[in-house]
Amino acid sequence: MKPILAITMGDPAGIGPEITVRALNRKETYEKCQPIVTGDAAIMEQAVKLLGFDLKVNAVQSVKDAKFEYGTIDVYDLQCVDLSTFEFGKVQPQCGNAAFQYIKKAIDLAMADEVDGTVTAPLNKEALNLAGHHYDGHTEIYATFTNTKKYAMMLADENIRVIHVSTHVPLRKACDLVKKARVIECVELIDDACRQFGIEKPHIGVAGLNPHSSENGMFGYEEAQEIIPAIEELKARGFDVEGPVPPDSIFAKAKCGQFDGCVAMYHDQGHIPLKVCAFNWNKETGKMESASGVNITLGLPIIRVSVDHGTAFDVAGKGIANDSAMTLSIDYATRMAIYRRERRRTER
Repeated sequence: MKPILAITMGDPAGIGPEITVRALNRKETYEKCQPIVTGDAAIMEQAVKLLGFDLKVNAVQSVKDAKFEYGTIDVYDLQCVDLSTFEFGKVQPQCGNAAFQYIKKAIDLAMADEVDGTVTAPLNKEALNLAGHHYDGHTEIYATFTNTKKYAMMLADENIRVIHVSTHVPLRKACDLVKKARVIECVELIDDACRQFGIEKPHIGVAGLNPHSSENGMFGYEEAQEIIPAIEELKARGFDVEGPVPPDSIFAKAKCGQFDGCVAMYHDQGHIPLKVCAFNWNKETGKMESASGVNITLGLPIIRVSVDHGTAFDVAGKGIANDSAMTLSIDYATRMAIYRRERRRTER
């Protein structure tokens, strides 16, 4: 059977509903998976009308009531939004709460094995916190409600797949978090992720922290004290790992296919090169035309793949949002779900 994926609608005031509808208007989506949206059926109906698609919305209160048929969007209807006060493109506490509830329901369904994986549309962190849900974002919500202590963010677009030693911390603190144990953990996570994508023998590149990977100690000591010992231990355990590779060249090499996965030492070191490649801006309009990168949380007991862009309040409700990242996210989640199912079968 095709895997069942729960797709969260994201912040209702953003482009989440629209890109979800666009992705589910593609017949090939239903040829590879069985999608069900956790969200508000009324908002999804609005998005269908906005785009002018010939689609029906099937509101359900159970996964077993979903039709999983092309032409019908199944929505696990949580009825969180008051349409009389709802506005596109605005930071609203009710929308922050709605986005949280959609995520929580998707997690619950995955933890109960009612769905095989989850895909998330973007939320707005300000709205989330105004609603009383004090999290930095999706990753922390998933870690909390799956009781996961060791996890990491991985971004992917074409040949670039990058995991981060640290993410949402001040840069000064990020340097202190470059430790041997964490580097080893990140290589283990991205190696396993690459195998889930169908790469049998992943070749992993580990970035240095300092310019030129410290040039043998001239520009820092983290490479010698933490990163190199981690790489040596990983090689001894049989991992195909290389580094520390100078941060200014590792992603150019990855883009050309030299590495199946990369380990970045902090948030911007990994995010900037991926977004330069994945985000396409229109110089004349000054707006982003498409964003194809995905965000995958590794280390969780369940699958979570997300678009790697925000709510785009400036274009929400205008019917012009691009769904390439959502479509790619669904593809990644499908491949991961199939791999995990096969791995469970062979382990029995």
